Parts: sequence; C-alpha cells; structure tokens
Amino acid sequence: MIQKAPHKGGTPKIWMVVFIGFVAISFAIIWLLVWQFLQEIIWSNEYVLNNHWLVPLLVIVLSLMVGLCVKYLKAPTALRGSLSESLQGGEQIDYRTFPGTLLTSFFSLLSGASIGPEGPLGVLVSEIATWFEVKLKLVKDTWFGYSAAALASAYNGLVGNPVFSAVFVTEVSPNKNLSFLIWNLLAGVIGFLVYMQLGLQSFMGAIQFPVIDQDNLIYIAYAIILGALGAFLAMFIVLWMKVFDKIMGRFREKVIQRILIASIIIAIVAYFVPQVMFSGEDQIHEIIDDSAEYGIWMLLLFALLKIILFSLSLKSGYLGGPIFPVLFTCTMIALALSLAFPSVPIVILVLCIEAAAISLALNAPLTAILLVTVVASTGTLNAYLIGLIVLATVVSIMIGAGVRRLMSDRARRKPALDAKSA
Repeated sequence: MIQKAPHKGGTPKIWMVVFIGFVAISFAIIWLLVWQFLQEIIWSNEYVLNNHWLVPLLVIVLSLMVGLCVKYLKAPTALRGSLSESLQGGEQIDYRTFPGTLLTSFFSLLSGASIGPEGPLGVLVSEIATWFEVKLKLVKDTWFGYSAAALASAYNGLVGNPVFSAVFVTEVSPNKNLSFLIWNLLAGVIGFLVYMQLGLQSFMGAIQFPVIDQDNLIYIAYAIILGALGAFLAMFIVLWMKVFDKIMGRFREKVIQRILIASIIIAIVAYFVPQVMFSGEDQIHEIIDDSAEYGIWMLLLFALLKIILFSLSLKSGYLGGPIFPVLFTCTMIALALSLAFPSVPIVILVLCIEAAAISLALNAPLTAILLVTVVASTGTLNAYLIGLIVLATVVSIMIGAGVRRLMSDRARRKPALDAKSA
C-alpha cells in the first residue's frame, strides 16, 4: 500500500489499536448490512424476479454508475496491482476518495459483476485507517501495521477465522515487525468476537461434506493430482487477467466506454447463466444441493464463465476481491470431477483444489489452508484431511515456483537469442 505520510509523528498506543479495531468492525458490519439490504430490494423483489429481461438492464445501469464514480469521484479500481494487493486495501490509498469508494463499492457488488466483497471492504477500511493515521499524527513507518490491524478487524469476522489476517499479512508483507503482528492479532480478535457475538453469519459459512472415516494411500495420490490441477487453475486465472488487462488497457482513459463494454458482456452472460453473477458464496450452496441435475459440462461451464467474468470485471474498473470467485470456480470443478469419479470423496476434491488454487493465486499457502478449513464444517475436518490439504498446497506452490523459474530463464535467454538471430 502506497501512502503519503507526515514527516513526524508518534507510534500507535495500544488504545489506538483497540480503537481502530472497533471502528473497523463497526463500519464493516454497517457496510455489509447496507449492501445486503440493497441486494434484497434490487435483485430479490417480485417485479425483477418475474421480469427476467430486467436483469441485463440493471447490470448495465449499475455498471455505468461504477464508471461515473471512477471518472468524476476518482474512485479507486483494481486495474493495477496483484490479487493479494486487492486484499490489503489496494495498491494506492487516499482517504479523500472515500465518498467515491463507498458508492462504487455498492454499485460494483450490486451490478452482477463476478467479484467478492473483500476487495471493496479492504479499500474502504484502509481509507478510514489512513484518515486516523493522519489525525493521530502517527509516524510513517507504522502506517502499514496500523492499516493492517484495521483490515484484520474487518476481515476476520467476514471470513470467520480470528487469525486469518495475521497469517495473510505475515506471508505477503516484507515487513516482519513483531509489533505489527501483535496489533494485527489484537484488532483481528476484536473484530472476530464482535462479529460472532452479534450472531452474524460468516461469508465462509461451513459446507457439509461426508466425513473421511479411514486413511487410504490412494488419497495421497489424489491430493497430489488435485494440487497440480489447482496450480494450473490459478495460472489459468492469471492468464485471463493478463488477456483482459491487454484488451481493456486500450480503454484505460476512456472509463465509461470500458465499463459499458464490460457491462454488456456481463449482462448477456447474466441473462442466460445467472448462476455466475455476483461473488458466488450463495450460489455455491444452491448448486451443491443439485449438482447432479446440472451435470458435468454445465458445472465446467460455470467455472469457465466465472473465471472470464471475474477477470473482465477486475480489469474493467469494478472494485472487487478474488477469494469468493476463486472458491466458486474451484467448487464447480470439484463437483464436476465428483460426478465423473464418484469414488473420490467430494471433500478431498473441493478442499484440495481450493487450497491449491488460492495458495498460488495469492502466493500465500498458510492463508489458503486457513481459508479452506473454514469452508468445511467442523465435523468434517480431521488431522488426516488437513494433511491432504497441506500436501495439495505444497504441490501447487512448487509447480508455481517451477513455472516462474522457467519463465525467468526464458526471459534471460531471449535477448541473447534475438541478438544472435540479428
């Protein structure tokens, strides 16, 4: 996160960390409730449900509102930066854009674009934290840790894990300051406990899977294969991100045209395949219940369309996060494989692919393992299953490292080959 700070300031006190923890989770809860309320009145009212032709119209209108916020209110986007940066509040934070960020966060999530709520929430909370950093006159070197603490409070309740943000920040941040970790854990557990005490449902709500009641050597082979599949899935997602970055990059300064083109594509897909709209956390549960009715090819189509729409949405100017779309995609592929190979336990298919794909996409293996253990219900997990998840994650990270090494070697050889051919 790139931020502009005052030249002098102090170090955050514990009360300041506690304070930002309560501020962040309070804002996150209000923001989530408002978003869910708007989602209900716009997309779940009788008139829209009975008039399907309104779906593409609403997608385009709400998308154009995103474009207007970006153009005239300077609202931030996820056009640049990595997937992991979108969870840290974005690549660049400026609290002065908060009104535009707030509006575009709602319009992006309500538009039907295939994006998760964690991205907009991260940007908004980071902007709030930045404002307090300025007002409290905190020293520049502590800004990252203070903002990360605010994100921890907001994210840990949403994800349903009290240490999610601490693990994630520790993995992706080059700064290993122990004080930052303590602030993160403190603010994070505040957010988690407040969220849970209010009885709010985690967005990573547990999915019931049949329990693995025996250790089987073949399961280890399954985990290795699924780890490789998850790695290639993550690379496939990155490939589509690059494709749309190149295509939509031609409209970089033409904000409205870029959003309009994307919204038309999203609207057409949403009209015929509404299952791939939005972040996917609700649709996952619905499709799991009737996966056999959809069939293998339809489930794979859902996965492909989700990848395409997610990449298009992120590179067109919508403000969103990657976790829920990636989880949806992995689950669709796992369900398709379960229909093709019914002897393989569904819980191994789902959790191993998810852990492998997320670990490589975010370059955060421990974070991925934490996330997928929250996806499954408590009664489903045991030490053996967690071992398989870890194995799949390791395979994915190793494949990713190998591919990056090959690409790096190829890039180094290319100038020499060009010079030789010349």
